[in-house]
Amino acid sequence: MINLPQAFRSRMEQFLGTEAEDFFLSYEKEHAYGLRMNLLKQKEILPEQFPFSLSPVPWCKEGYYALYEEHPGKHPLHAAGAYYIQEPSAMSVVTLLSPAPGEKICDLCAAPGGKSTQIAGRLHGKGLLVSNEIIPSRAKILSENLERFGTLNAVITNETPDRMAEHFPEFFDKILIDAPCSGEGMFRKDETAIREWSEEQVEKCAKRQKTILACAEKMLKPGGILVYSTCTFSKAENEDILQWFLDNYPAFSLENWQDFFPEDTGIVSGKNVKEAMRLFPHKLKGEGHFAARLVKQNEHQISQIYHENSLKEDSFNENSSKEHTLKGKKAKIKRNEKKKRGTAGMPPSDYLEFLQKNMPGLSTSSDHVHTTDSILSHVLSEKEQRFELFGDELYLVPGAMNTFEKLKTVRAGLHLGTLKKNRFEPAHALAKAATPDDFLQSIECSLPQADAYLHGETLPCGKNLNGWVLVCFEGLSLGWGKAGNGILKNHYPKGLRI
Repeated sequence: MINLPQAFRSRMEQFLGTEAEDFFLSYEKEHAYGLRMNLLKQKEILPEQFPFSLSPVPWCKEGYYALYEEHPGKHPLHAAGAYYIQEPSAMSVVTLLSPAPGEKICDLCAAPGGKSTQIAGRLHGKGLLVSNEIIPSRAKILSENLERFGTLNAVITNETPDRMAEHFPEFFDKILIDAPCSGEGMFRKDETAIREWSEEQVEKCAKRQKTILACAEKMLKPGGILVYSTCTFSKAENEDILQWFLDNYPAFSLENWQDFFPEDTGIVSGKNVKEAMRLFPHKLKGEGHFAARLVKQNEHQISQIYHENSLKEDSFNENSSKEHTLKGKKAKIKRNEKKKRGTAGMPPSDYLEFLQKNMPGLSTSSDHVHTTDSILSHVLSEKEQRFELFGDELYLVPGAMNTFEKLKTVRAGLHLGTLKKNRFEPAHALAKAATPDDFLQSIECSLPQADAYLHGETLPCGKNLNGWVLVCFEGLSLGWGKAGNGILKNHYPKGLRI
């Protein structure tokens, strides 16, 4: 039986009243386990094709309960980006955000990437997703998860909230703050959360949450949507934070969560705030969560109360990274290299030569690339997007993204590949965004072959294959191989190999 902190038990007894006994009994049950399918891959694999026992999560159209003992996280379909392992209650937050293709969205506290990958699936390659994580090691994990999902329109940053606010004034249509919190809702599945919990930690988190909200307010367009969520039960981190924000920023008002969910999900309204929603483990199959949706009205001037003081009090500078992937690396293009490397956001010739050789049905002009009828094809065809070089690394940057100047950036969009001497080498991210129909050469693996590939082994292949080959499992891309003489050399990234 879980040994809950006595101060937490006393507070929850007072908070829940007659429901407290049922709440504490829920800790004797196994925590819920789920996976969320990748809407970017939906055409290639359907839920009924999954080799697992699945049942729908009622508050998320792409979410399913799964069985931990079937180990879906170790299956090649997971490496292929078919789904994301995610706690079911956490899936509710993006449902409340309700992303739509073409919107500019920021996930301000994004690692490890559960909610960002869910947003990316809803955007369907259109618009812009800026996923930010302040801790460098967690930003790397975030980048890997978005890459595995085949995300095409995401920029990943490693910034403080105040620096993000400075860079993106009134820029986003929607912002998600899945705020750092005391983690009380994760007690049933994470013993570390229990060991690290204290009332002092709750107070510290509440202070930090105010700072993050104050920054997010600056980044949101008038008429935009802000969703605030936590995985804690503490009123001090939930309803009290909402009330503070509404008192200090009168341009915002709450929208009713019930408008975004079917009836009888087990989700309930917040304590004295019916517009906010709470998920309790004794009322549904999931862990503890809280979320609220706020709209920024057009007709009000935004209050500046608390901004300066809160930013000075908790600037997060202790976690700021001094190193990052892309800052300061943008290549200086010499005049005699312009044809090779491209000009004015145009694709370099080596890249175009790679496409012409490897992508069927290709047609190109000076500002347009078109291939097959896939999400990747449509993204490559968007005239608003631009090609940018960071050193020798080529990225396709979403058209809605503004400058990267002074912004710590981990990933600047879709990583296409590396310009090497007299050749273009495609990136793993390009493979993950592709389907077998996108490329001239692909190979479909059996389950044992897929396992061998993910371990870094070479594979046999037809002698008719030569050069870059898309390695696939169940119609989904695992990564690249390079064929020659009947052997497929493994190009799955060494850092991802099992």
